[in-house]
Order: sequence, then structure tokens, then C-alpha cells
Amino acid sequence: MSRGLRSGQLAAAAGVNLQTLRYYERRGLLPDPERSLGGHREYGVDALTVLRIIRATQRLGFTLAEIAELLEVGSHRGPRPGLRDLATAKLAEVDAKISDLDEIRATLVAVIESDCSDLEECACTPAGPIPFSTLAGGER
Repeated sequence: MSRGLRSGQLAAAAGVNLQTLRYYERRGLLPDPERSLGGHREYGVDALTVLRIIRATQRLGFTLAEIAELLEVGSHRGPRPGLRDLATAKLAEVDAKISDLDEIRATLVAVIESDCSDLEECACTPAGPIPFSTLAGGER
């Protein structure tokens, strides 16, 4: 009887493919698995928890390097100040992206509502809604 999950079982349970599982191993995000007598990788249930954490934090926008740092912080007993610091920094990044997207959205709405017939007219006339000179960081 198997003591843990084999690679395919773990990948299926976590909703990742085998290449992703191996990649996370190489990156040090997953501990090296035990080996069966036949040489098959056998993962403990903690590996499934780690994979779920990785996927959840990726959805929050964390990079694999940031996730590795969080997992390292989380492997120590006691307070985990790294999570709060990284989450605060990630929130600032998200807020900046939202601000950029709001500006892009407003410009696109202006383009749709304008009487411009082509890109040159929208970008090169003083009243045009696409501020290419502003977006490029200089004046035309």
C-alpha cells in the first residue's frame, strides 16, 4: 500500500499538470518527495496543501519568488511578519495597476465618444482623446 500520493495523483488533486509539479520541485517550492521501492515519487498530504497555497497566492498576483519567500517564512514557528509586508507591497502594486487601468479606460471611452475618424486624428489633434505625447512622456 502506498504511503503517499504519486505525482499524477498529486497533480490531479491540485489541478496542475506534471510539468508544473516538477517545475515547483526544481524551484524549491515543494520538498523533495520520498521514493517508493519502485522509484516512484510519493508525496505527503502536506504537498497538496503547499500546491493549493501556491495556486491561491498566484491568483492574488504573487510571483513564484514571492511565494517561495512566503513559504519559507511560513515554515518557521512563531510570528510571520513576511506575509503582512509582502501583502502590503502587493496591494500597492494592485492599486497602481488599477489607477493605470482607470486612465486607460477613460481614454478608450473618450475615443469611442469622439468624432475621430482615424488614429492620426485622435492622436495628433490638440482636442484628440489619445494623448500620445503624454503617454510617451514627451511633447510632439
